[in-house]
Amino acid sequence: MQEIILASTSPYRRELLGRLGLPFSVANPQTDESPLPGETPEALALRLSEAKARAVATAHPRALIIGSDQVATVDGKIYGKPGDHSRAVQQLRELSGKTVNFFTGLCLYNAATGEAEVRGVPTLVAFRTLSDDEIEHYLRREPAYNCAGSAKSEGLGIALLQSMRGDDPNALVGLPLIALCDMLRRQGVAVL
Repeated sequence: MQEIILASTSPYRRELLGRLGLPFSVANPQTDESPLPGETPEALALRLSEAKARAVATAHPRALIIGSDQVATVDGKIYGKPGDHSRAVQQLRELSGKTVNFFTGLCLYNAATGEAEVRGVPTLVAFRTLSDDEIEHYLRREPAYNCAGSAKSEGLGIALLQSMRGDDPNALVGLPLIALCDMLRRQGVAVL
């Protein structure tokens, strides 16, 4: 079987890919994640997912490489990883009562053939109206400073939400496994 590489240092993506039971390695893509002038959030996620996969191809020229990137947006404004408490509080105040599009770009790059398949998987997440006390209590219990939108849906962050709509619940965590399984099958990888 062709070597599989996850071009990500995200522990969440590593855990999700591990669910498939396929042997894989992890490589740091070291990609500039700055948006291009006029680039839509969706185009940014798609471009970065492919850029991450291609970034590790030199070191793994025969591998199947998985790249993924996610942007959270409301009314065209991008919400990234807050990085600290004060920015997380600000994000959650701004997202309170709003519906956020968590758009996940996914790329499977066959370094041996140069073939890249890229897909986007949206997940619409409606946040409840949150009080300042709820936001502080949440962030004390689960400091989600490395999660876009400051809400870790696979943990206590689910309590911040009113609803989720999307084709793949794993996409919200950062790696759309349904789409990935389809892409891997097309590359001859038997997931089952």
